[in-house]
Amino acid sequence: MRACADGRIDAVRYVLTADHEIPDRAPLAIKPGDVVQVGDWDTEWPAFVFVTASRGTGWVPGRHLDIDGSVGTCCVAYDTTELPAVAGESVDVIEDDAESGWSWCRNSGGREGWIPHRVLTVA
Repeated sequence: MRACADGRIDAVRYVLTADHEIPDRAPLAIKPGDVVQVGDWDTEWPAFVFVTASRGTGWVPGRHLDIDGSVGTCCVAYDTTELPAVAGESVDVIEDDAESGWSWCRNSGGREGWIPHRVLTVA
């Protein structure tokens, strides 16, 4: 992302190098103060832990939770929505999360969600 002279954020255009398919589970949105059950840490994406909340389940960056044993309290709002996309498609990166290896992107139709860095390259 780039900051413009007027203070707004200018998204950077990326192209997918491979398809990104989304999981077969509803996205989960958590907000500060939400209490979740903490499950296993992901072996492929070590920044993420699997959580179960009152509204569903999903992978959340562990750093967004205050974890005490198997219970976590959300400290930062997080939405697990992933963006389905195909190789060659262009998307705008709205927010980059370098620590987790994912970017929040918007496609040409205005739909938004997370896409992993490993399938993105600068257009």
